Amino acid sequence: MDASRIPSLGPRGEGWVALQLVLFAAIVAAGLAAGDAWGGTAALVTAVAGLALIVAGGVLAVRGVLDLGSGLTPFPHPREGAPLIQTGAYGRARHPIYGGLILAAAGWGLLMASPLALLLAAVLLGFFDLKSRREERWLEERFPEYPDYRGRTRRLIPGVY
Repeated sequence: MDASRIPSLGPRGEGWVALQLVLFAAIVAAGLAAGDAWGGTAALVTAVAGLALIVAGGVLAVRGVLDLGSGLTPFPHPREGAPLIQTGAYGRARHPIYGGLILAAAGWGLLMASPLALLLAAVLLGFFDLKSRREERWLEERFPEYPDYRGRTRRLIPGVY
């Protein structure tokens, strides 16, 4: 999708953050409301896989927060005066916080045996794909080196996407 057609949803992208919070709440609620959609060995395997994804996602997101430092903002519009970070987690993915949240959401769906939470995690992936494209449009306007950086790193999840 052409990033120029993705709406800003506010001067700093405030609407993106509001939609993100609604999605997070829906994912948590879907997991908490889930019955045991699968049982036996499948439940144990998916619970272990879910915990692993939650931990991996948490590590990726926290590393992204720490690497971003004072440039951290919940909004997709970059903070004024913040540098372009290309090292640490940002050397492996352009949006590691988003990627970590996607992994954790998928892990939550597996841990809670919730098909709906897994479906919403897939929606979250699509959402963050669009949000990151909007954000990258703003980053390109601010940082002339951004296209080179984009060419050598994955979008959301290191080694995957």
